Amino acid sequence: MTDADASRVPDSRRHWQKPPFIANPWLRWGVVLGLLLYAVWAISTLPFDLDRISQGMTRASRIFSGAFPPNFARYELLIDGFLESLQIAILATLLGLILSVPIAFMAARNIAATPIYLLGRGIIIVSRSFHPVIVAILFVKAVGFGPVAGILTLTLYSIGFVAKMLAERIEEIDRGQVEALRASGSRYIGVLQFAVLPQIMPRQIGLGIYQLDSNLRASAVVGIVGAGGIGSTLMNAFGRYDYDFALAITLVIIGVILVSEAISGRIRRSIG
Repeated sequence: MTDADASRVPDSRRHWQKPPFIANPWLRWGVVLGLLLYAVWAISTLPFDLDRISQGMTRASRIFSGAFPPNFARYELLIDGFLESLQIAILATLLGLILSVPIAFMAARNIAATPIYLLGRGIIIVSRSFHPVIVAILFVKAVGFGPVAGILTLTLYSIGFVAKMLAERIEEIDRGQVEALRASGSRYIGVLQFAVLPQIMPRQIGLGIYQLDSNLRASAVVGIVGAGGIGSTLMNAFGRYDYDFALAITLVIIGVILVSEAISGRIRRSIG
């Protein structure tokens, strides 16, 4: 950096300053002491049962001893469960992306009227308020066991993340293109189609790839409560005390997630 460039940089960026938490020793040690007191209070008030913990360690050792070596003999069930999880993840991602676009437009302050903005933000807040497992339990009760509950759960989960990130991207767009189309007499839909959508499309593609990867992981979790996929196969294996088969399923889940993470990361880097 030249002297001329440095002169244009604000002093706050040229000279690093300690944050208040680091610079003020009273604040720093006060926070540390408060965390220690809270930890002591929490440990002393939570109902820990040492006898049950001891019994749990015994059961855990029995489970782990029965899980080795992993048993891949019933690979047909494993493949069927994985393919169902993949189908759930893909369908939920597609539905989530389709629904997220209009909700993101509603939740962007710079292009939506205040009542529409509040409605869009409300939908996003509700979608993000609950863990997917809780939502999966509700949908399992509503539509029964199976992949439909998983698709609905992960669709709602996708909307909460994708719509929020997309709305924030819309609020950062170049206003010049929007004003130019408005000045030429374009309608509101035309402005969204030709001025807003092209600017957010790269982010939409990246979010879609990330959400597919996330939904693939989440499908294994929501399946544990009956929402279909490999998670249901895993719970059935535990219910039959087939710990060796359960370990085989767990290893496959880990392997698939690792491969999915590597592929999605490379795709995001290539388009980013």
